Amino acid sequence: MRNASQSRFLVAVLAAGSVLVPAAGAHPPRPREQDEAFRGREQGRFMPLRAIEDRIVPRMRGFDYLGPELEHGAARYRLKFMRGQQVVWVDVDARTGEILARSGF
Repeated sequence: MRNASQSRFLVAVLAAGSVLVPAAGAHPPRPREQDEAFRGREQGRFMPLRAIEDRIVPRMRGFDYLGPELEHGAARYRLKFMRGQQVVWVDVDARTGEILARSGF
């Protein structure tokens, strides 16, 4: 009897797993930041990141530049800077290179 109940339990677990697995793949994967930035640049929608960095990084004297993030779907780069314990984000329009906002000052 014990083997029969264990077998039924195993069958139930496997059946439940087979139902859940397709649901995990139902949503398309979100594009990676690098892929989105590359496509935007290739299509002429975004300025090259290097050009944006060349404009913004020199303005942040005394801060260490930690790198960019691309806000998904917003055509906006967030450049991250740090000085001591202070973290500053500079939001930049990926199309024009204009500073949109600063936070952390």
